[in-house]
Amino acid sequence: MLDNALRKAAAVWVRPAGHAPRLVWALWRDGAVLVAVGGTEQVVPGLADGVACAVTVRSPTTHSHLVDVPATARLVDPDDDTAAALRAARLNTRPEWADVYRLEPA
Repeated sequence: MLDNALRKAAAVWVRPAGHAPRLVWALWRDGAVLVAVGGTEQVVPGLADGVACAVTVRSPTTHSHLVDVPATARLVDPDDDTAAALRAARLNTRPEWADVYRLEPA
């Protein structure tokens, strides 16, 4: 169910431990949620390498709750294909991020 839900979701709620949830655009790739932050991109207070997070997925059509997933944030240096996919996912913007985190389901 998680894989199917995240393939369709363009945005998810991310709650780093000790912080409020934040709605963020995200990309599901290779079994994890990728979130670009900083620079001209979104800010997610508390998101750091090794931090436990909760990821909440809602239906893109009905906005009903689909699934909550515990995850661990891992700072990554995206390869060229991943960076291109992140840029393509933003559609009408030219994203410039400071960091990319891979939220790996527990």
